[in-house]
Amino acid sequence: MAAAVEAAGDCEAWPYLDEDVLRPSRSRKVCMTCHWFRHHPGAQCIPLLTCQLHQGLIAQGDHLLSRCQGWTDDMVRQRGWAPEGG
Repeated sequence: MAAAVEAAGDCEAWPYLDEDVLRPSRSRKVCMTCHWFRHHPGAQCIPLLTCQLHQGLIAQGDHLLSRCQGWTDDMVRQRGWAPEGG
């Protein structure tokens, strides 16, 4: 739990990603489905949406409509729920 709090504290200082990084997407390949996407509890319990690849914040709503060139499918979807069991 302490690691999650530390990670959230670190990412609060990250800049917001802009249109130079994020591009509109009309597919399931959006930030929310990307391996690098994370969310952390922010100030006043407002979630911080982050991209670990670019170390940047994602504006509310952009995670549903945008993606970057570094979009990667989530490892759970690529390998299944418990790949080590196979």
